[in-house]
Amino acid sequence: MNNHPATVMAPDLGGADWVKSSYSNGGGNCVEAAAPTWATHGAVAIRDSKQPNGAALLVGVHSFAAFTHALKAKSADH
Repeated sequence: MNNHPATVMAPDLGGADWVKSSYSNGGGNCVEAAAPTWATHGAVAIRDSKQPNGAALLVGVHSFAAFTHALKAKSADH
């Protein structure tokens, strides 16, 4: 996968194993991610948990790791 995110429809990732963020609090702003597999074309898939049949964003593994690292660093600053 290249460094640019791609959008696909989540149902097209039928073999993806979706996991809700541990930071989800039931307030309706939940994100689910699927680990890199054949179904996600080796990328991390991200979708809105309220719209499981909607679009999913495919992000490169290294880009996703940098994103989550930045979030954790920002959280530690507060």
